[in-house]
Amino acid sequence: MSPFPYRLVATDLDGTLLRADESVSDRTRAALAAATAAGAAHIVVTGRAVPWTRHILDDLGYDGLAVCGQGAQVYHAGEHRLLTSLTLDRQLAGLALSKIEAEVGPLALAASRDGLEGEVLMGPGYRVHEGPLPYVPYEDPAEVWAAPLTKLYIQHPTLTDDELARAARQTAGGLVDVVMAGPGIVEILPLGLSKATGLSLAARRLGVKAAETIAFGDMPNDIPMFGWAAHGVAMGNAHAELRAVADEVTATNEEDGIALVLERLLDA
Repeated sequence: MSPFPYRLVATDLDGTLLRADESVSDRTRAALAAATAAGAAHIVVTGRAVPWTRHILDDLGYDGLAVCGQGAQVYHAGEHRLLTSLTLDRQLAGLALSKIEAEVGPLALAASRDGLEGEVLMGPGYRVHEGPLPYVPYEDPAEVWAAPLTKLYIQHPTLTDDELARAARQTAGGLVDVVMAGPGIVEILPLGLSKATGLSLAARRLGVKAAETIAFGDMPNDIPMFGWAAHGVAMGNAHAELRAVADEVTATNEEDGIALVLERLLDA
C-alpha cells in the first residue's frame, strides 16, 4: 500500500462536506479519519463566518484550524479562538454598493459583522437561503455600517446570481472582490481576499505546502482554492465554472463524493 499522497485535505462545507440537512455521513467521517490517521491534516474552508460555522465544527468533534468568511478568518476550533481576521473597508464597500445599484437598480442587502460573535444583519427583502441560521433583521441602513464587517451579501429582484455577480464585478471590481458562493449568495469582499488567502495562512501554520494539498468544493468561490492546491476535486453537484477548472469531478455531496476520492487514494 502506498502512503497517502497529500498532507492536507481542504474541504468546503455547504454542498461539499455537508449534505442538505447539514449532516456529514458516517462514510465521509470515516474516510476523513482514515486520511488524518495516515498523516494528513483536514481543514474546513468555508464562506460562512465563524458564528455560522462553529456549531458544525463542534458537532464533528473538529478541533483543528478552519478557514471561514471566504478566507477572512482563520479559526482554531479546539480553542474556540479567532487567530486572524480581515475586515471589509466600509467606505470602499459603501462606494462599491452605490456603483452597483447605479448600474442594476436597488439591491437587498445583508451584512456579516466581524468577530467570534459577529451577527449577520438582514435588510428588507433579503431572502434567506442557508437554512435556519441566526440573523438579526434591520430597517435602518445605518446599522449596517455601525461596526466592522467581514462581508456584504447582495441580492437582485430579477437578475440571476451569475448575472448579478458579473455586473457587480464589472462595475466595482477595482474596489472590492465579488464572489458567487451558493444559491442566492453573492458576496462583496475585501479586494484580493479569497479562500486561497486564508488557506495559505492556515497551511503555513501547519507547515504544509500547496503542492501537498487536495481541495474539494462546489461553487465559483472555490476556484482560487483549486488554483492554490495541487489537486482540485469538484463535487458532482458543482457549478459549471468550478467543474471547468477542476482536476477531477467526483460524486455529489449527497453521494459521499469526498469519501469516494479519499478511499481511492488510501487504497492506492
